Amino acid sequence: MKTLLLGMGNPIVTDDAVGILLAREVGAALGPRPDLDVIDECCIGGLNLLDLVAGYDRLVVLDSIKTRDGVPGTWYRFDATDLRETMNLRNVHDANFATAMALGRSVGMRLPDDAEIHILAVEIDDNINFGEQLSPPLAAAYDELRDEILAEVRVVLDGQTEGRAAPAGGRHAAAAGGGEAKVATTPAAAVSDEPATARSASWR
Repeated sequence: MKTLLLGMGNPIVTDDAVGILLAREVGAALGPRPDLDVIDECCIGGLNLLDLVAGYDRLVVLDSIKTRDGVPGTWYRFDATDLRETMNLRNVHDANFATAMALGRSVGMRLPDDAEIHILAVEIDDNINFGEQLSPPLAAAYDELRDEILAEVRVVLDGQTEGRAAPAGGRHAAAAGGGEAKVATTPAAAVSDEPATARSASWR
């Protein structure tokens, strides 16, 4: 299955660079693979993404996310079936990720199925200020975060589970088990009063 590993973000906006940093290090750790391409720095979105992802069977996106009460360094995994298309689209610049994929398919582009678009989104602290260093809270969590994301990407690519962070279900599990959750496998798992698409709705 031809796969694209894509790091998204802005390298000069503090924590927004985390997807780029992760894609660079995860891609290096995975090494050359005949069925894997890595684009570690992608600053575009919407319809501009279509030319990058066309022709692939599977897409793995590493990116940042900032949500209500989110803890920097926590990460969430969801797929494109969790995403909402843009409401009240006025022009092509309004198209979000889900809308771009839908429009691309409608004109016959070969794009990954929604279930084969895997988004690993890292909770961040600062996506406003310019800077080339991660914020202190995210920098402190980064090494462990990188190892967990690498393990999860290997799960997606190979089904390899050794070294993978156990799915935790966010703060529901933290409350039950007495610890802070590191990963939520569904985007709504971290805050009990949010709807099922609340976390993924915060992403692009």
